Amino acid sequence: MAKLKERHRVTIEGRELDITHPDKVLWPDKDINKLQYLQYLIEVSPYMLPFLKERLLTVIRYPNGVKKEPFYQKSCPDYAPDFVPTHLHDNINYIICNNLPTLVWLGNQGAIDLHAPFNKIDSDQPSEIVFDLDPPSREEFQLAVEAALMMKEIFDKLALISFVKTSGNKGLQLYIPLPDNTYTYDETRIFTEFIANYLVNKEPKWFTIERMKKKRGNRMYVDYIQHAPGKTIVIPYSLRGNDEALVATPLFWSEVSASLKPTNYPMDSIIERIEKKGCPFKDFWDSKGRQDFSSVMTWLKDTLPQLKGK
Repeated sequence: MAKLKERHRVTIEGRELDITHPDKVLWPDKDINKLQYLQYLIEVSPYMLPFLKERLLTVIRYPNGVKKEPFYQKSCPDYAPDFVPTHLHDNINYIICNNLPTLVWLGNQGAIDLHAPFNKIDSDQPSEIVFDLDPPSREEFQLAVEAALMMKEIFDKLALISFVKTSGNKGLQLYIPLPDNTYTYDETRIFTEFIANYLVNKEPKWFTIERMKKKRGNRMYVDYIQHAPGKTIVIPYSLRGNDEALVATPLFWSEVSASLKPTNYPMDSIIERIEKKGCPFKDFWDSKGRQDFSSVMTWLKDTLPQLKGK
C-alpha cells in the first residue's frame, strides 16, 4: 500500500501527482489535514473503488475545509491530468474514478463527498437498489434503525440478500445487489414503492413518504423516489463534509441495534475497523449472481393488483 510522505510530488501506480498544501486542515474540529485524508483514501481504496468504477461521478468539494463554503462538481475541469478517465453524458464531461491516482487527485482537489448513480455508464439499468432512510435529525436516528430492521425482516422473508451502511450523517442506507443488465428502473420502482408503503402503513406515526420536509413532522422519510435514473447516492467509505469527519460506513447487520449511533464511525476509526472485522460489503459483488429478484418481481406483479383492489 502506498504511503504518502510530506512532499509535494508523489508517484502512485506509475502516475505522478502534485500534492498541494498537504498540511491544510480540512476538518478543524478533528485536526485532520489533507495529507491524512489522502492517506485514508489510499488505504480504503480497495473497498471504495469498486463502487466508483465505470460510474458518473458527482463530488462535493471543500477546497478550504469543511468549515468553508463547498460546491458541487460534475464536469471534469480542464486542468485535470490525462490519466483521469471521463465520459460525456447529457453534455457534461463526467469524471470516472476507475483508479487510485484519480481518487487521490480528487482528494487533493478537496473532493470529500463522493456520489455515484445506481447504473454504470454502459447501461441504463440499475446495478443495485438502494433505500435512503432519512430521519429529521440525528436525535431521531433510531427511526432509521427501526425501519432498517423491519425492512431486513421483509428482505429475509423474500430471500433477498441485503447490505446496510450509515449515510455518514444522520441516516442509514440499505442495498440490494441486482444481476447486471436485468431490471429496469420502472421495475425496481414497483419494489421500492411497495416497501416504502409497507413501512408507512405499518407505522404511520414513525415513517412517511412525504417529499415536503415541512409536512413530515418528526417522522422519518423513506426515500424510494431517489432510486431513479440520474439520481445518486454517497458511496461506501466516502467521507462527509461534517465537523466530525464521519464516514458512510458499511455495517454488519448485527450492528444495527439500539446501541448504534450516527457518530460511531469517524475517519480515524475506519481502517482499524476493517483490519479487525473485515468489510461488511465484501460479498456484495458475488451476491449479484445469487440474487433471485425475479421471484420477488413475479410475486409483486401478481399480488399488487389484488391488494389495490381491496
